Amino acid sequence: MITRRTILGATAAAGAALLRTPAVWAQDAWPRARPIRLICPFAPGAATDAMARLAAQKITEKLGANVVVENRTGGGGVPGTQAVQQAPADGYTLLASSLTHTMLNHVLRNVPFDPLADFAPIARTARGPLMMVMTPKRPAMTVPQIVAAAKAKPKDWTFAISSLGAPGHLATIDFNRRTGADIEGTSYRGTAPALLDVSAGNAHVMIDATFALLQAARNGQVHPIGITTRERSALAPDIPTMIEAGLPDFEFYSWYGVWAPKGTPSAICTALNGVLTESMRDADAAERLRTLVVEPVAQTVPEMQAYIEEEVKRNTMLLRVANFQPE
Repeated sequence: MITRRTILGATAAAGAALLRTPAVWAQDAWPRARPIRLICPFAPGAATDAMARLAAQKITEKLGANVVVENRTGGGGVPGTQAVQQAPADGYTLLASSLTHTMLNHVLRNVPFDPLADFAPIARTARGPLMMVMTPKRPAMTVPQIVAAAKAKPKDWTFAISSLGAPGHLATIDFNRRTGADIEGTSYRGTAPALLDVSAGNAHVMIDATFALLQAARNGQVHPIGITTRERSALAPDIPTMIEAGLPDFEFYSWYGVWAPKGTPSAICTALNGVLTESMRDADAAERLRTLVVEPVAQTVPEMQAYIEEEVKRNTMLLRVANFQPE
């Protein structure tokens, strides 16, 4: 029950070949005829915004284009995303979002577009593991101890959920499904208030992006329990995996990407894919990704599309298991 509390080579080569073809990219043609708008449907300062600005920087550097990031916030990301969906499919309006984009019509009612059918995937730029933490107001426990305690006294335990439909919410559902703990969840408007309540002991456990929780764990604001990678992450090697804790195949990531309106020429999508997947490994980009506790992703456009389809299947199954109803 939820309550509301207020990889690379072929694509890069193809992209490089396209960029070297004067007949395709003349001075008065894409991408130099006018500025490219990269719309981020979330507020400045969030990880999605940081990834949007990094993508804009790299497109500018590699293509000589003028890329402007626009933050169109509110409405669960729908208004900003719809602005991209309604824009001409000419490569001059792009969407910088995350996994949450793919789940919008499963989390919100009356979404006026199809996140999959109405957008052309361009590139997944990076991914980051999730992390489970526990309130410091109680002695640190292992996963089996948390599950046993929650089953013994279910009213004494609450999961903080930073955003419905986000990776942390989906991982929380899967945790309850796998363990039978059935810890009740309380949703918040973002990670900061959720983390604050866990730190204060008003909520007791939380699964969210590692970049948002790692520093709090290292500062003693929360107890680190586990990380959702298959093997220990080089980003946080001191934290055991949830698989080590006894949850086989418990693997979740937050991830970030770029989309275009449906119908955008495939040559443009391929060129942008090559630029983004290659440039995320540039030294400056790699350093920026490390500060966000994420790692670069290299997939072709078809690989990104296939990956998203599989992710959506898994995630919609989890929402059904939780009997989640869109708001």
